[in-house]
Amino acid sequence: MSETALKAPGAAAPSGDANRWKALVFIALAQLMVVLDATIVNIALPSAQQDLGISDGNRQWVVTAYALAFGGLLLFGGRIADLWGRKRAFVLGLAGFAAASALGGAATTGAMMFGARALQGVFGALLAPAALSLLAVMFTDAKERAKAFGIYGAIAGGGGAVGLILGGFLTEYLDWRWTFFVNVPFAVVAAAGAYFVVREPEGGRNRSPLDVPGVILSTLGLVSLVYGFTRAESDGWGDAVTVSMFVASGVLLLAFALVESRVKAPLLPLRVVTDRNRGGIYLSLGLAIIGMFGLFLFLTYYLQVVKGYSPVKTGFAFLPMVAGMITGSTQIGTRLMTRVPARLLMGPGFLVAALGMLLLTQLEIDSSYGALLLPAMVLLGLGMGTAFMPAMSLATQGVEPRDAGVASAMVNTSQQVGGAIGTALLNTIAASATTSYITDHIAGVTAKPQAELVKLQAMVHGYTSAIWFAVGILALASLIAFTFVNAGRPGSTPVASGEGVEDELPVPVVAH
Repeated sequence: MSETALKAPGAAAPSGDANRWKALVFIALAQLMVVLDATIVNIALPSAQQDLGISDGNRQWVVTAYALAFGGLLLFGGRIADLWGRKRAFVLGLAGFAAASALGGAATTGAMMFGARALQGVFGALLAPAALSLLAVMFTDAKERAKAFGIYGAIAGGGGAVGLILGGFLTEYLDWRWTFFVNVPFAVVAAAGAYFVVREPEGGRNRSPLDVPGVILSTLGLVSLVYGFTRAESDGWGDAVTVSMFVASGVLLLAFALVESRVKAPLLPLRVVTDRNRGGIYLSLGLAIIGMFGLFLFLTYYLQVVKGYSPVKTGFAFLPMVAGMITGSTQIGTRLMTRVPARLLMGPGFLVAALGMLLLTQLEIDSSYGALLLPAMVLLGLGMGTAFMPAMSLATQGVEPRDAGVASAMVNTSQQVGGAIGTALLNTIAASATTSYITDHIAGVTAKPQAELVKLQAMVHGYTSAIWFAVGILALASLIAFTFVNAGRPGSTPVASGEGVEDELPVPVVAH
């Protein structure tokens, strides 16, 4: 048995990694920038559309171009990080993201904006897996890992809501272009810090030749899947192109799985996803994101359209959710992760979030923010923060260092695909319920104020109908976490060494 194999799980990390906490600051800053970008642009979209003369039919491409590039290239980005080295991929991803953001801020036409958003997605797909896999290989001590992933999980969960606040401020008091330009200083500081501070452990690269068929099949399959859901939202589930996208996605991803099981150096080694714990985490995280993404959209519209909140006030209204996520992730998750099995944090965490979502099914036009929305948001934040933290850590724990990039990419892929599904699925349910409500209640209404009231009531009815589905989806995520995730406390789990093999610990408890 090697010398490293004799070290206790709680032993101090090697002194060569002394800058790991400073590195965490820059990795977290980069993650915040990527997560912020997902929501900050939504608030700026109406102003940008007007300035650039983008039609209503084409405005979805500001969001879709980013989602397609980001979701489609994540696995490729994770493999490139394993091949080139995570630090190099991280810095290059930041530089590219900053350049694409500057291009978006300077856009003079719709086509230029769409191109900039696609480029942001390309470099985001390189940056996001590199950031998470750097944490995975730098923090191997159980207690330190819990703290590091607690901070990372809080940012991953709460950054979207912070984006709403920042987007509101920049759009209302400056100009929509600053929602793009603001990424540049974030990226420059994070890249400079990472260049001087990050020390990637030796021996963790995967220098196998690139699996080109796997890259092509996975990219086309994921792009088809994400586009299918975004098109379903605008054109309906029965649309011929929507259906053909889903069929193409199924065929391509099945072909991808067959190729990966046979090639010598696969893009996504099946051992990464067939592991019971990691498979359960990818699935439960994806489901949880489906519920959360739809909610962000509904509450933003509810607060602005129904309640008449300004963009800035709407952003601040989400702060209790951010506070709950930070508390759940850094206090509850971090403190308990080394003491209890991950499923006893993830399962109850998703249930607490489902309880918060259940409160929101009672939403009405005149609902009180303090009596209904505030407690619901706090419960959602606490639950998701508590569940996300061990999920992020366990998804990359025990993997061989050469697979850290693709394991991290799968976490991001489950979130990205979950976001696309959530937005399309819950929006479709809400729109259908709204239409039915108007059809049933508008007959005989002649006065304009009364008709406006019926429309608002229909909108809220649509939201609550979709939120009921979100409650069920979160409950299913909890059931999957309880059923599939059976790893013990992270301190007793095999931790990846820098030599390409798992350290041998006396009683490895990760089930395969």
